[in-house]
Order: sequence, then C-alpha cells, then structure tokens
Amino acid sequence: MKNVSQQFNDQYLPIKALLIYQSVGQEEDSNYHHRESGQEIYVESYDIGKQGNPINAHPLTIPEMQSLNELLQSTQELKGAYLKSRGLLPGKVIYINPLTNGFAVWYTPPQEMNLFFVDSLGIPSGKAHIPAMVWKASKDRLDVFAVKGKSKPTTKTSLYHAPYFNIHMNGNVCMGTVVINIDRNTALEDFMAQWESYFFNSYFSHTIHSNSSTNINIVHLWQEQVATGRDFPQEILVKSNTSLNHLIR
Repeated sequence: MKNVSQQFNDQYLPIKALLIYQSVGQEEDSNYHHRESGQEIYVESYDIGKQGNPINAHPLTIPEMQSLNELLQSTQELKGAYLKSRGLLPGKVIYINPLTNGFAVWYTPPQEMNLFFVDSLGIPSGKAHIPAMVWKASKDRLDVFAVKGKSKPTTKTSLYHAPYFNIHMNGNVCMGTVVINIDRNTALEDFMAQWESYFFNSYFSHTIHSNSSTNINIVHLWQEQVATGRDFPQEILVKSNTSLNHLIR
C-alpha cells in the first residue's frame, strides 16, 4: 500500500490554534452555550511556528473572527437543505427556525384521515374526521395542538389540546417505537410530510397521566367518529395553556 502520510502533511499544515477561556465558577454545556447571562469569555489565538509549536499568543482579532465565520459558513453541514423549501414556502407554514437544532411550525386544516388504534382500546381502525391542527417539530421531537375553525391560525388564535391518545398535556407526542429518520438534508416539504406520516401511521394506544384532552370520554369520541363519519365536534376540545407565540420561541 502506498504511504500517503507525507503527501497529507505537505498539503495540510497547522496554521492557527484557538484557546477558549471561561471565567471561574460558570457552568458550561457540551456545546459551549453558557447558562449564566453575565458570562465572560476570552478567546486567545496562536500562530503555529515552523516546528509546529504555538507562538505569538494574542486576543482573537476581528479579521480572524471574520475568517473563522466564513470558514464555518462554507462547511457542507451548514450548506445542507434542512428546513429549506424547494420553492415558495408552502401555505401551511407558520414559522421556521432553520438553525442546527431548529424547528418548524405549521398548520393542517380539518380533514378525514385513516387512524389506527390498538385492539385493547376497542376502537376500530378506519377513516375519521379530525380537527385543524398546529404542529411543531424538530429533528427528534413533535408537539401537536388542535385549533377550531378552518382558517390558518394567527398569534391571536387559541390552541386546544390535541384530542388523541399518546400525547402529554404539554402537546408532546409519545412516539413509542416509531423510528425517526430526519437529518440535515431534509427539505421543508419532506420534513412536514414525514412527521405527519409518523403521527398518523402509528397506532394510538394509551392516554398519558389520565390525559383530559377532551371534555367527553376520548374512547367514545373516536368510536363514534370512525362509526359515523361525522365532522369533528369542536365543542369537545379543551383549551391549552400554550399559545402560538410560545411555540415559535
């Protein structure tokens, strides 16, 4: 096998080293995000000498910061298609935070969906009308809420608990054994479609902490919805303490 170590060393030589200081007593997480609002950070820059040793220690300069920022912005990870639309933003989109740990908030109107229930609930799987919904999702978490009416919600629109099983009172969906496969190359349209598919194509199985997401028995609700095919009875929805303003933070 050809020895390429010398070729590698000739092409890639160390030129700069950074040392990050933090004032004593502050807590730091794994991403260098500081939990205290009055944090003091000092970054020291070193040039690399001909012998590979750090020399010329000095505070990180503005030109150096600008060069570092341009380098990071040009990486393939940050060029990914995560939460970028293929064209004009879909009309159901409410808000997008495209950062590394970002999320999207969107709306779906009242519709008829095929729902799946475990046998122990005594609800036959089948088509049923559901209310309008507001969705908030990141790469690994989904929160859902219901809204009344058919109009796309605004910051003044009240959010209601989603009238389904497997949902915490804060809107977070328990995905159980569903395998989530969303990465930084997922475009916005695919991102929303995947989460909706994960939610509706998994089996509803249980309430969480005696969830009171409706003001009638939730099992009877879905037994009737599947059996009758009626429009969803919005009057049974229970108002949530969460607002749309809270979701987009």
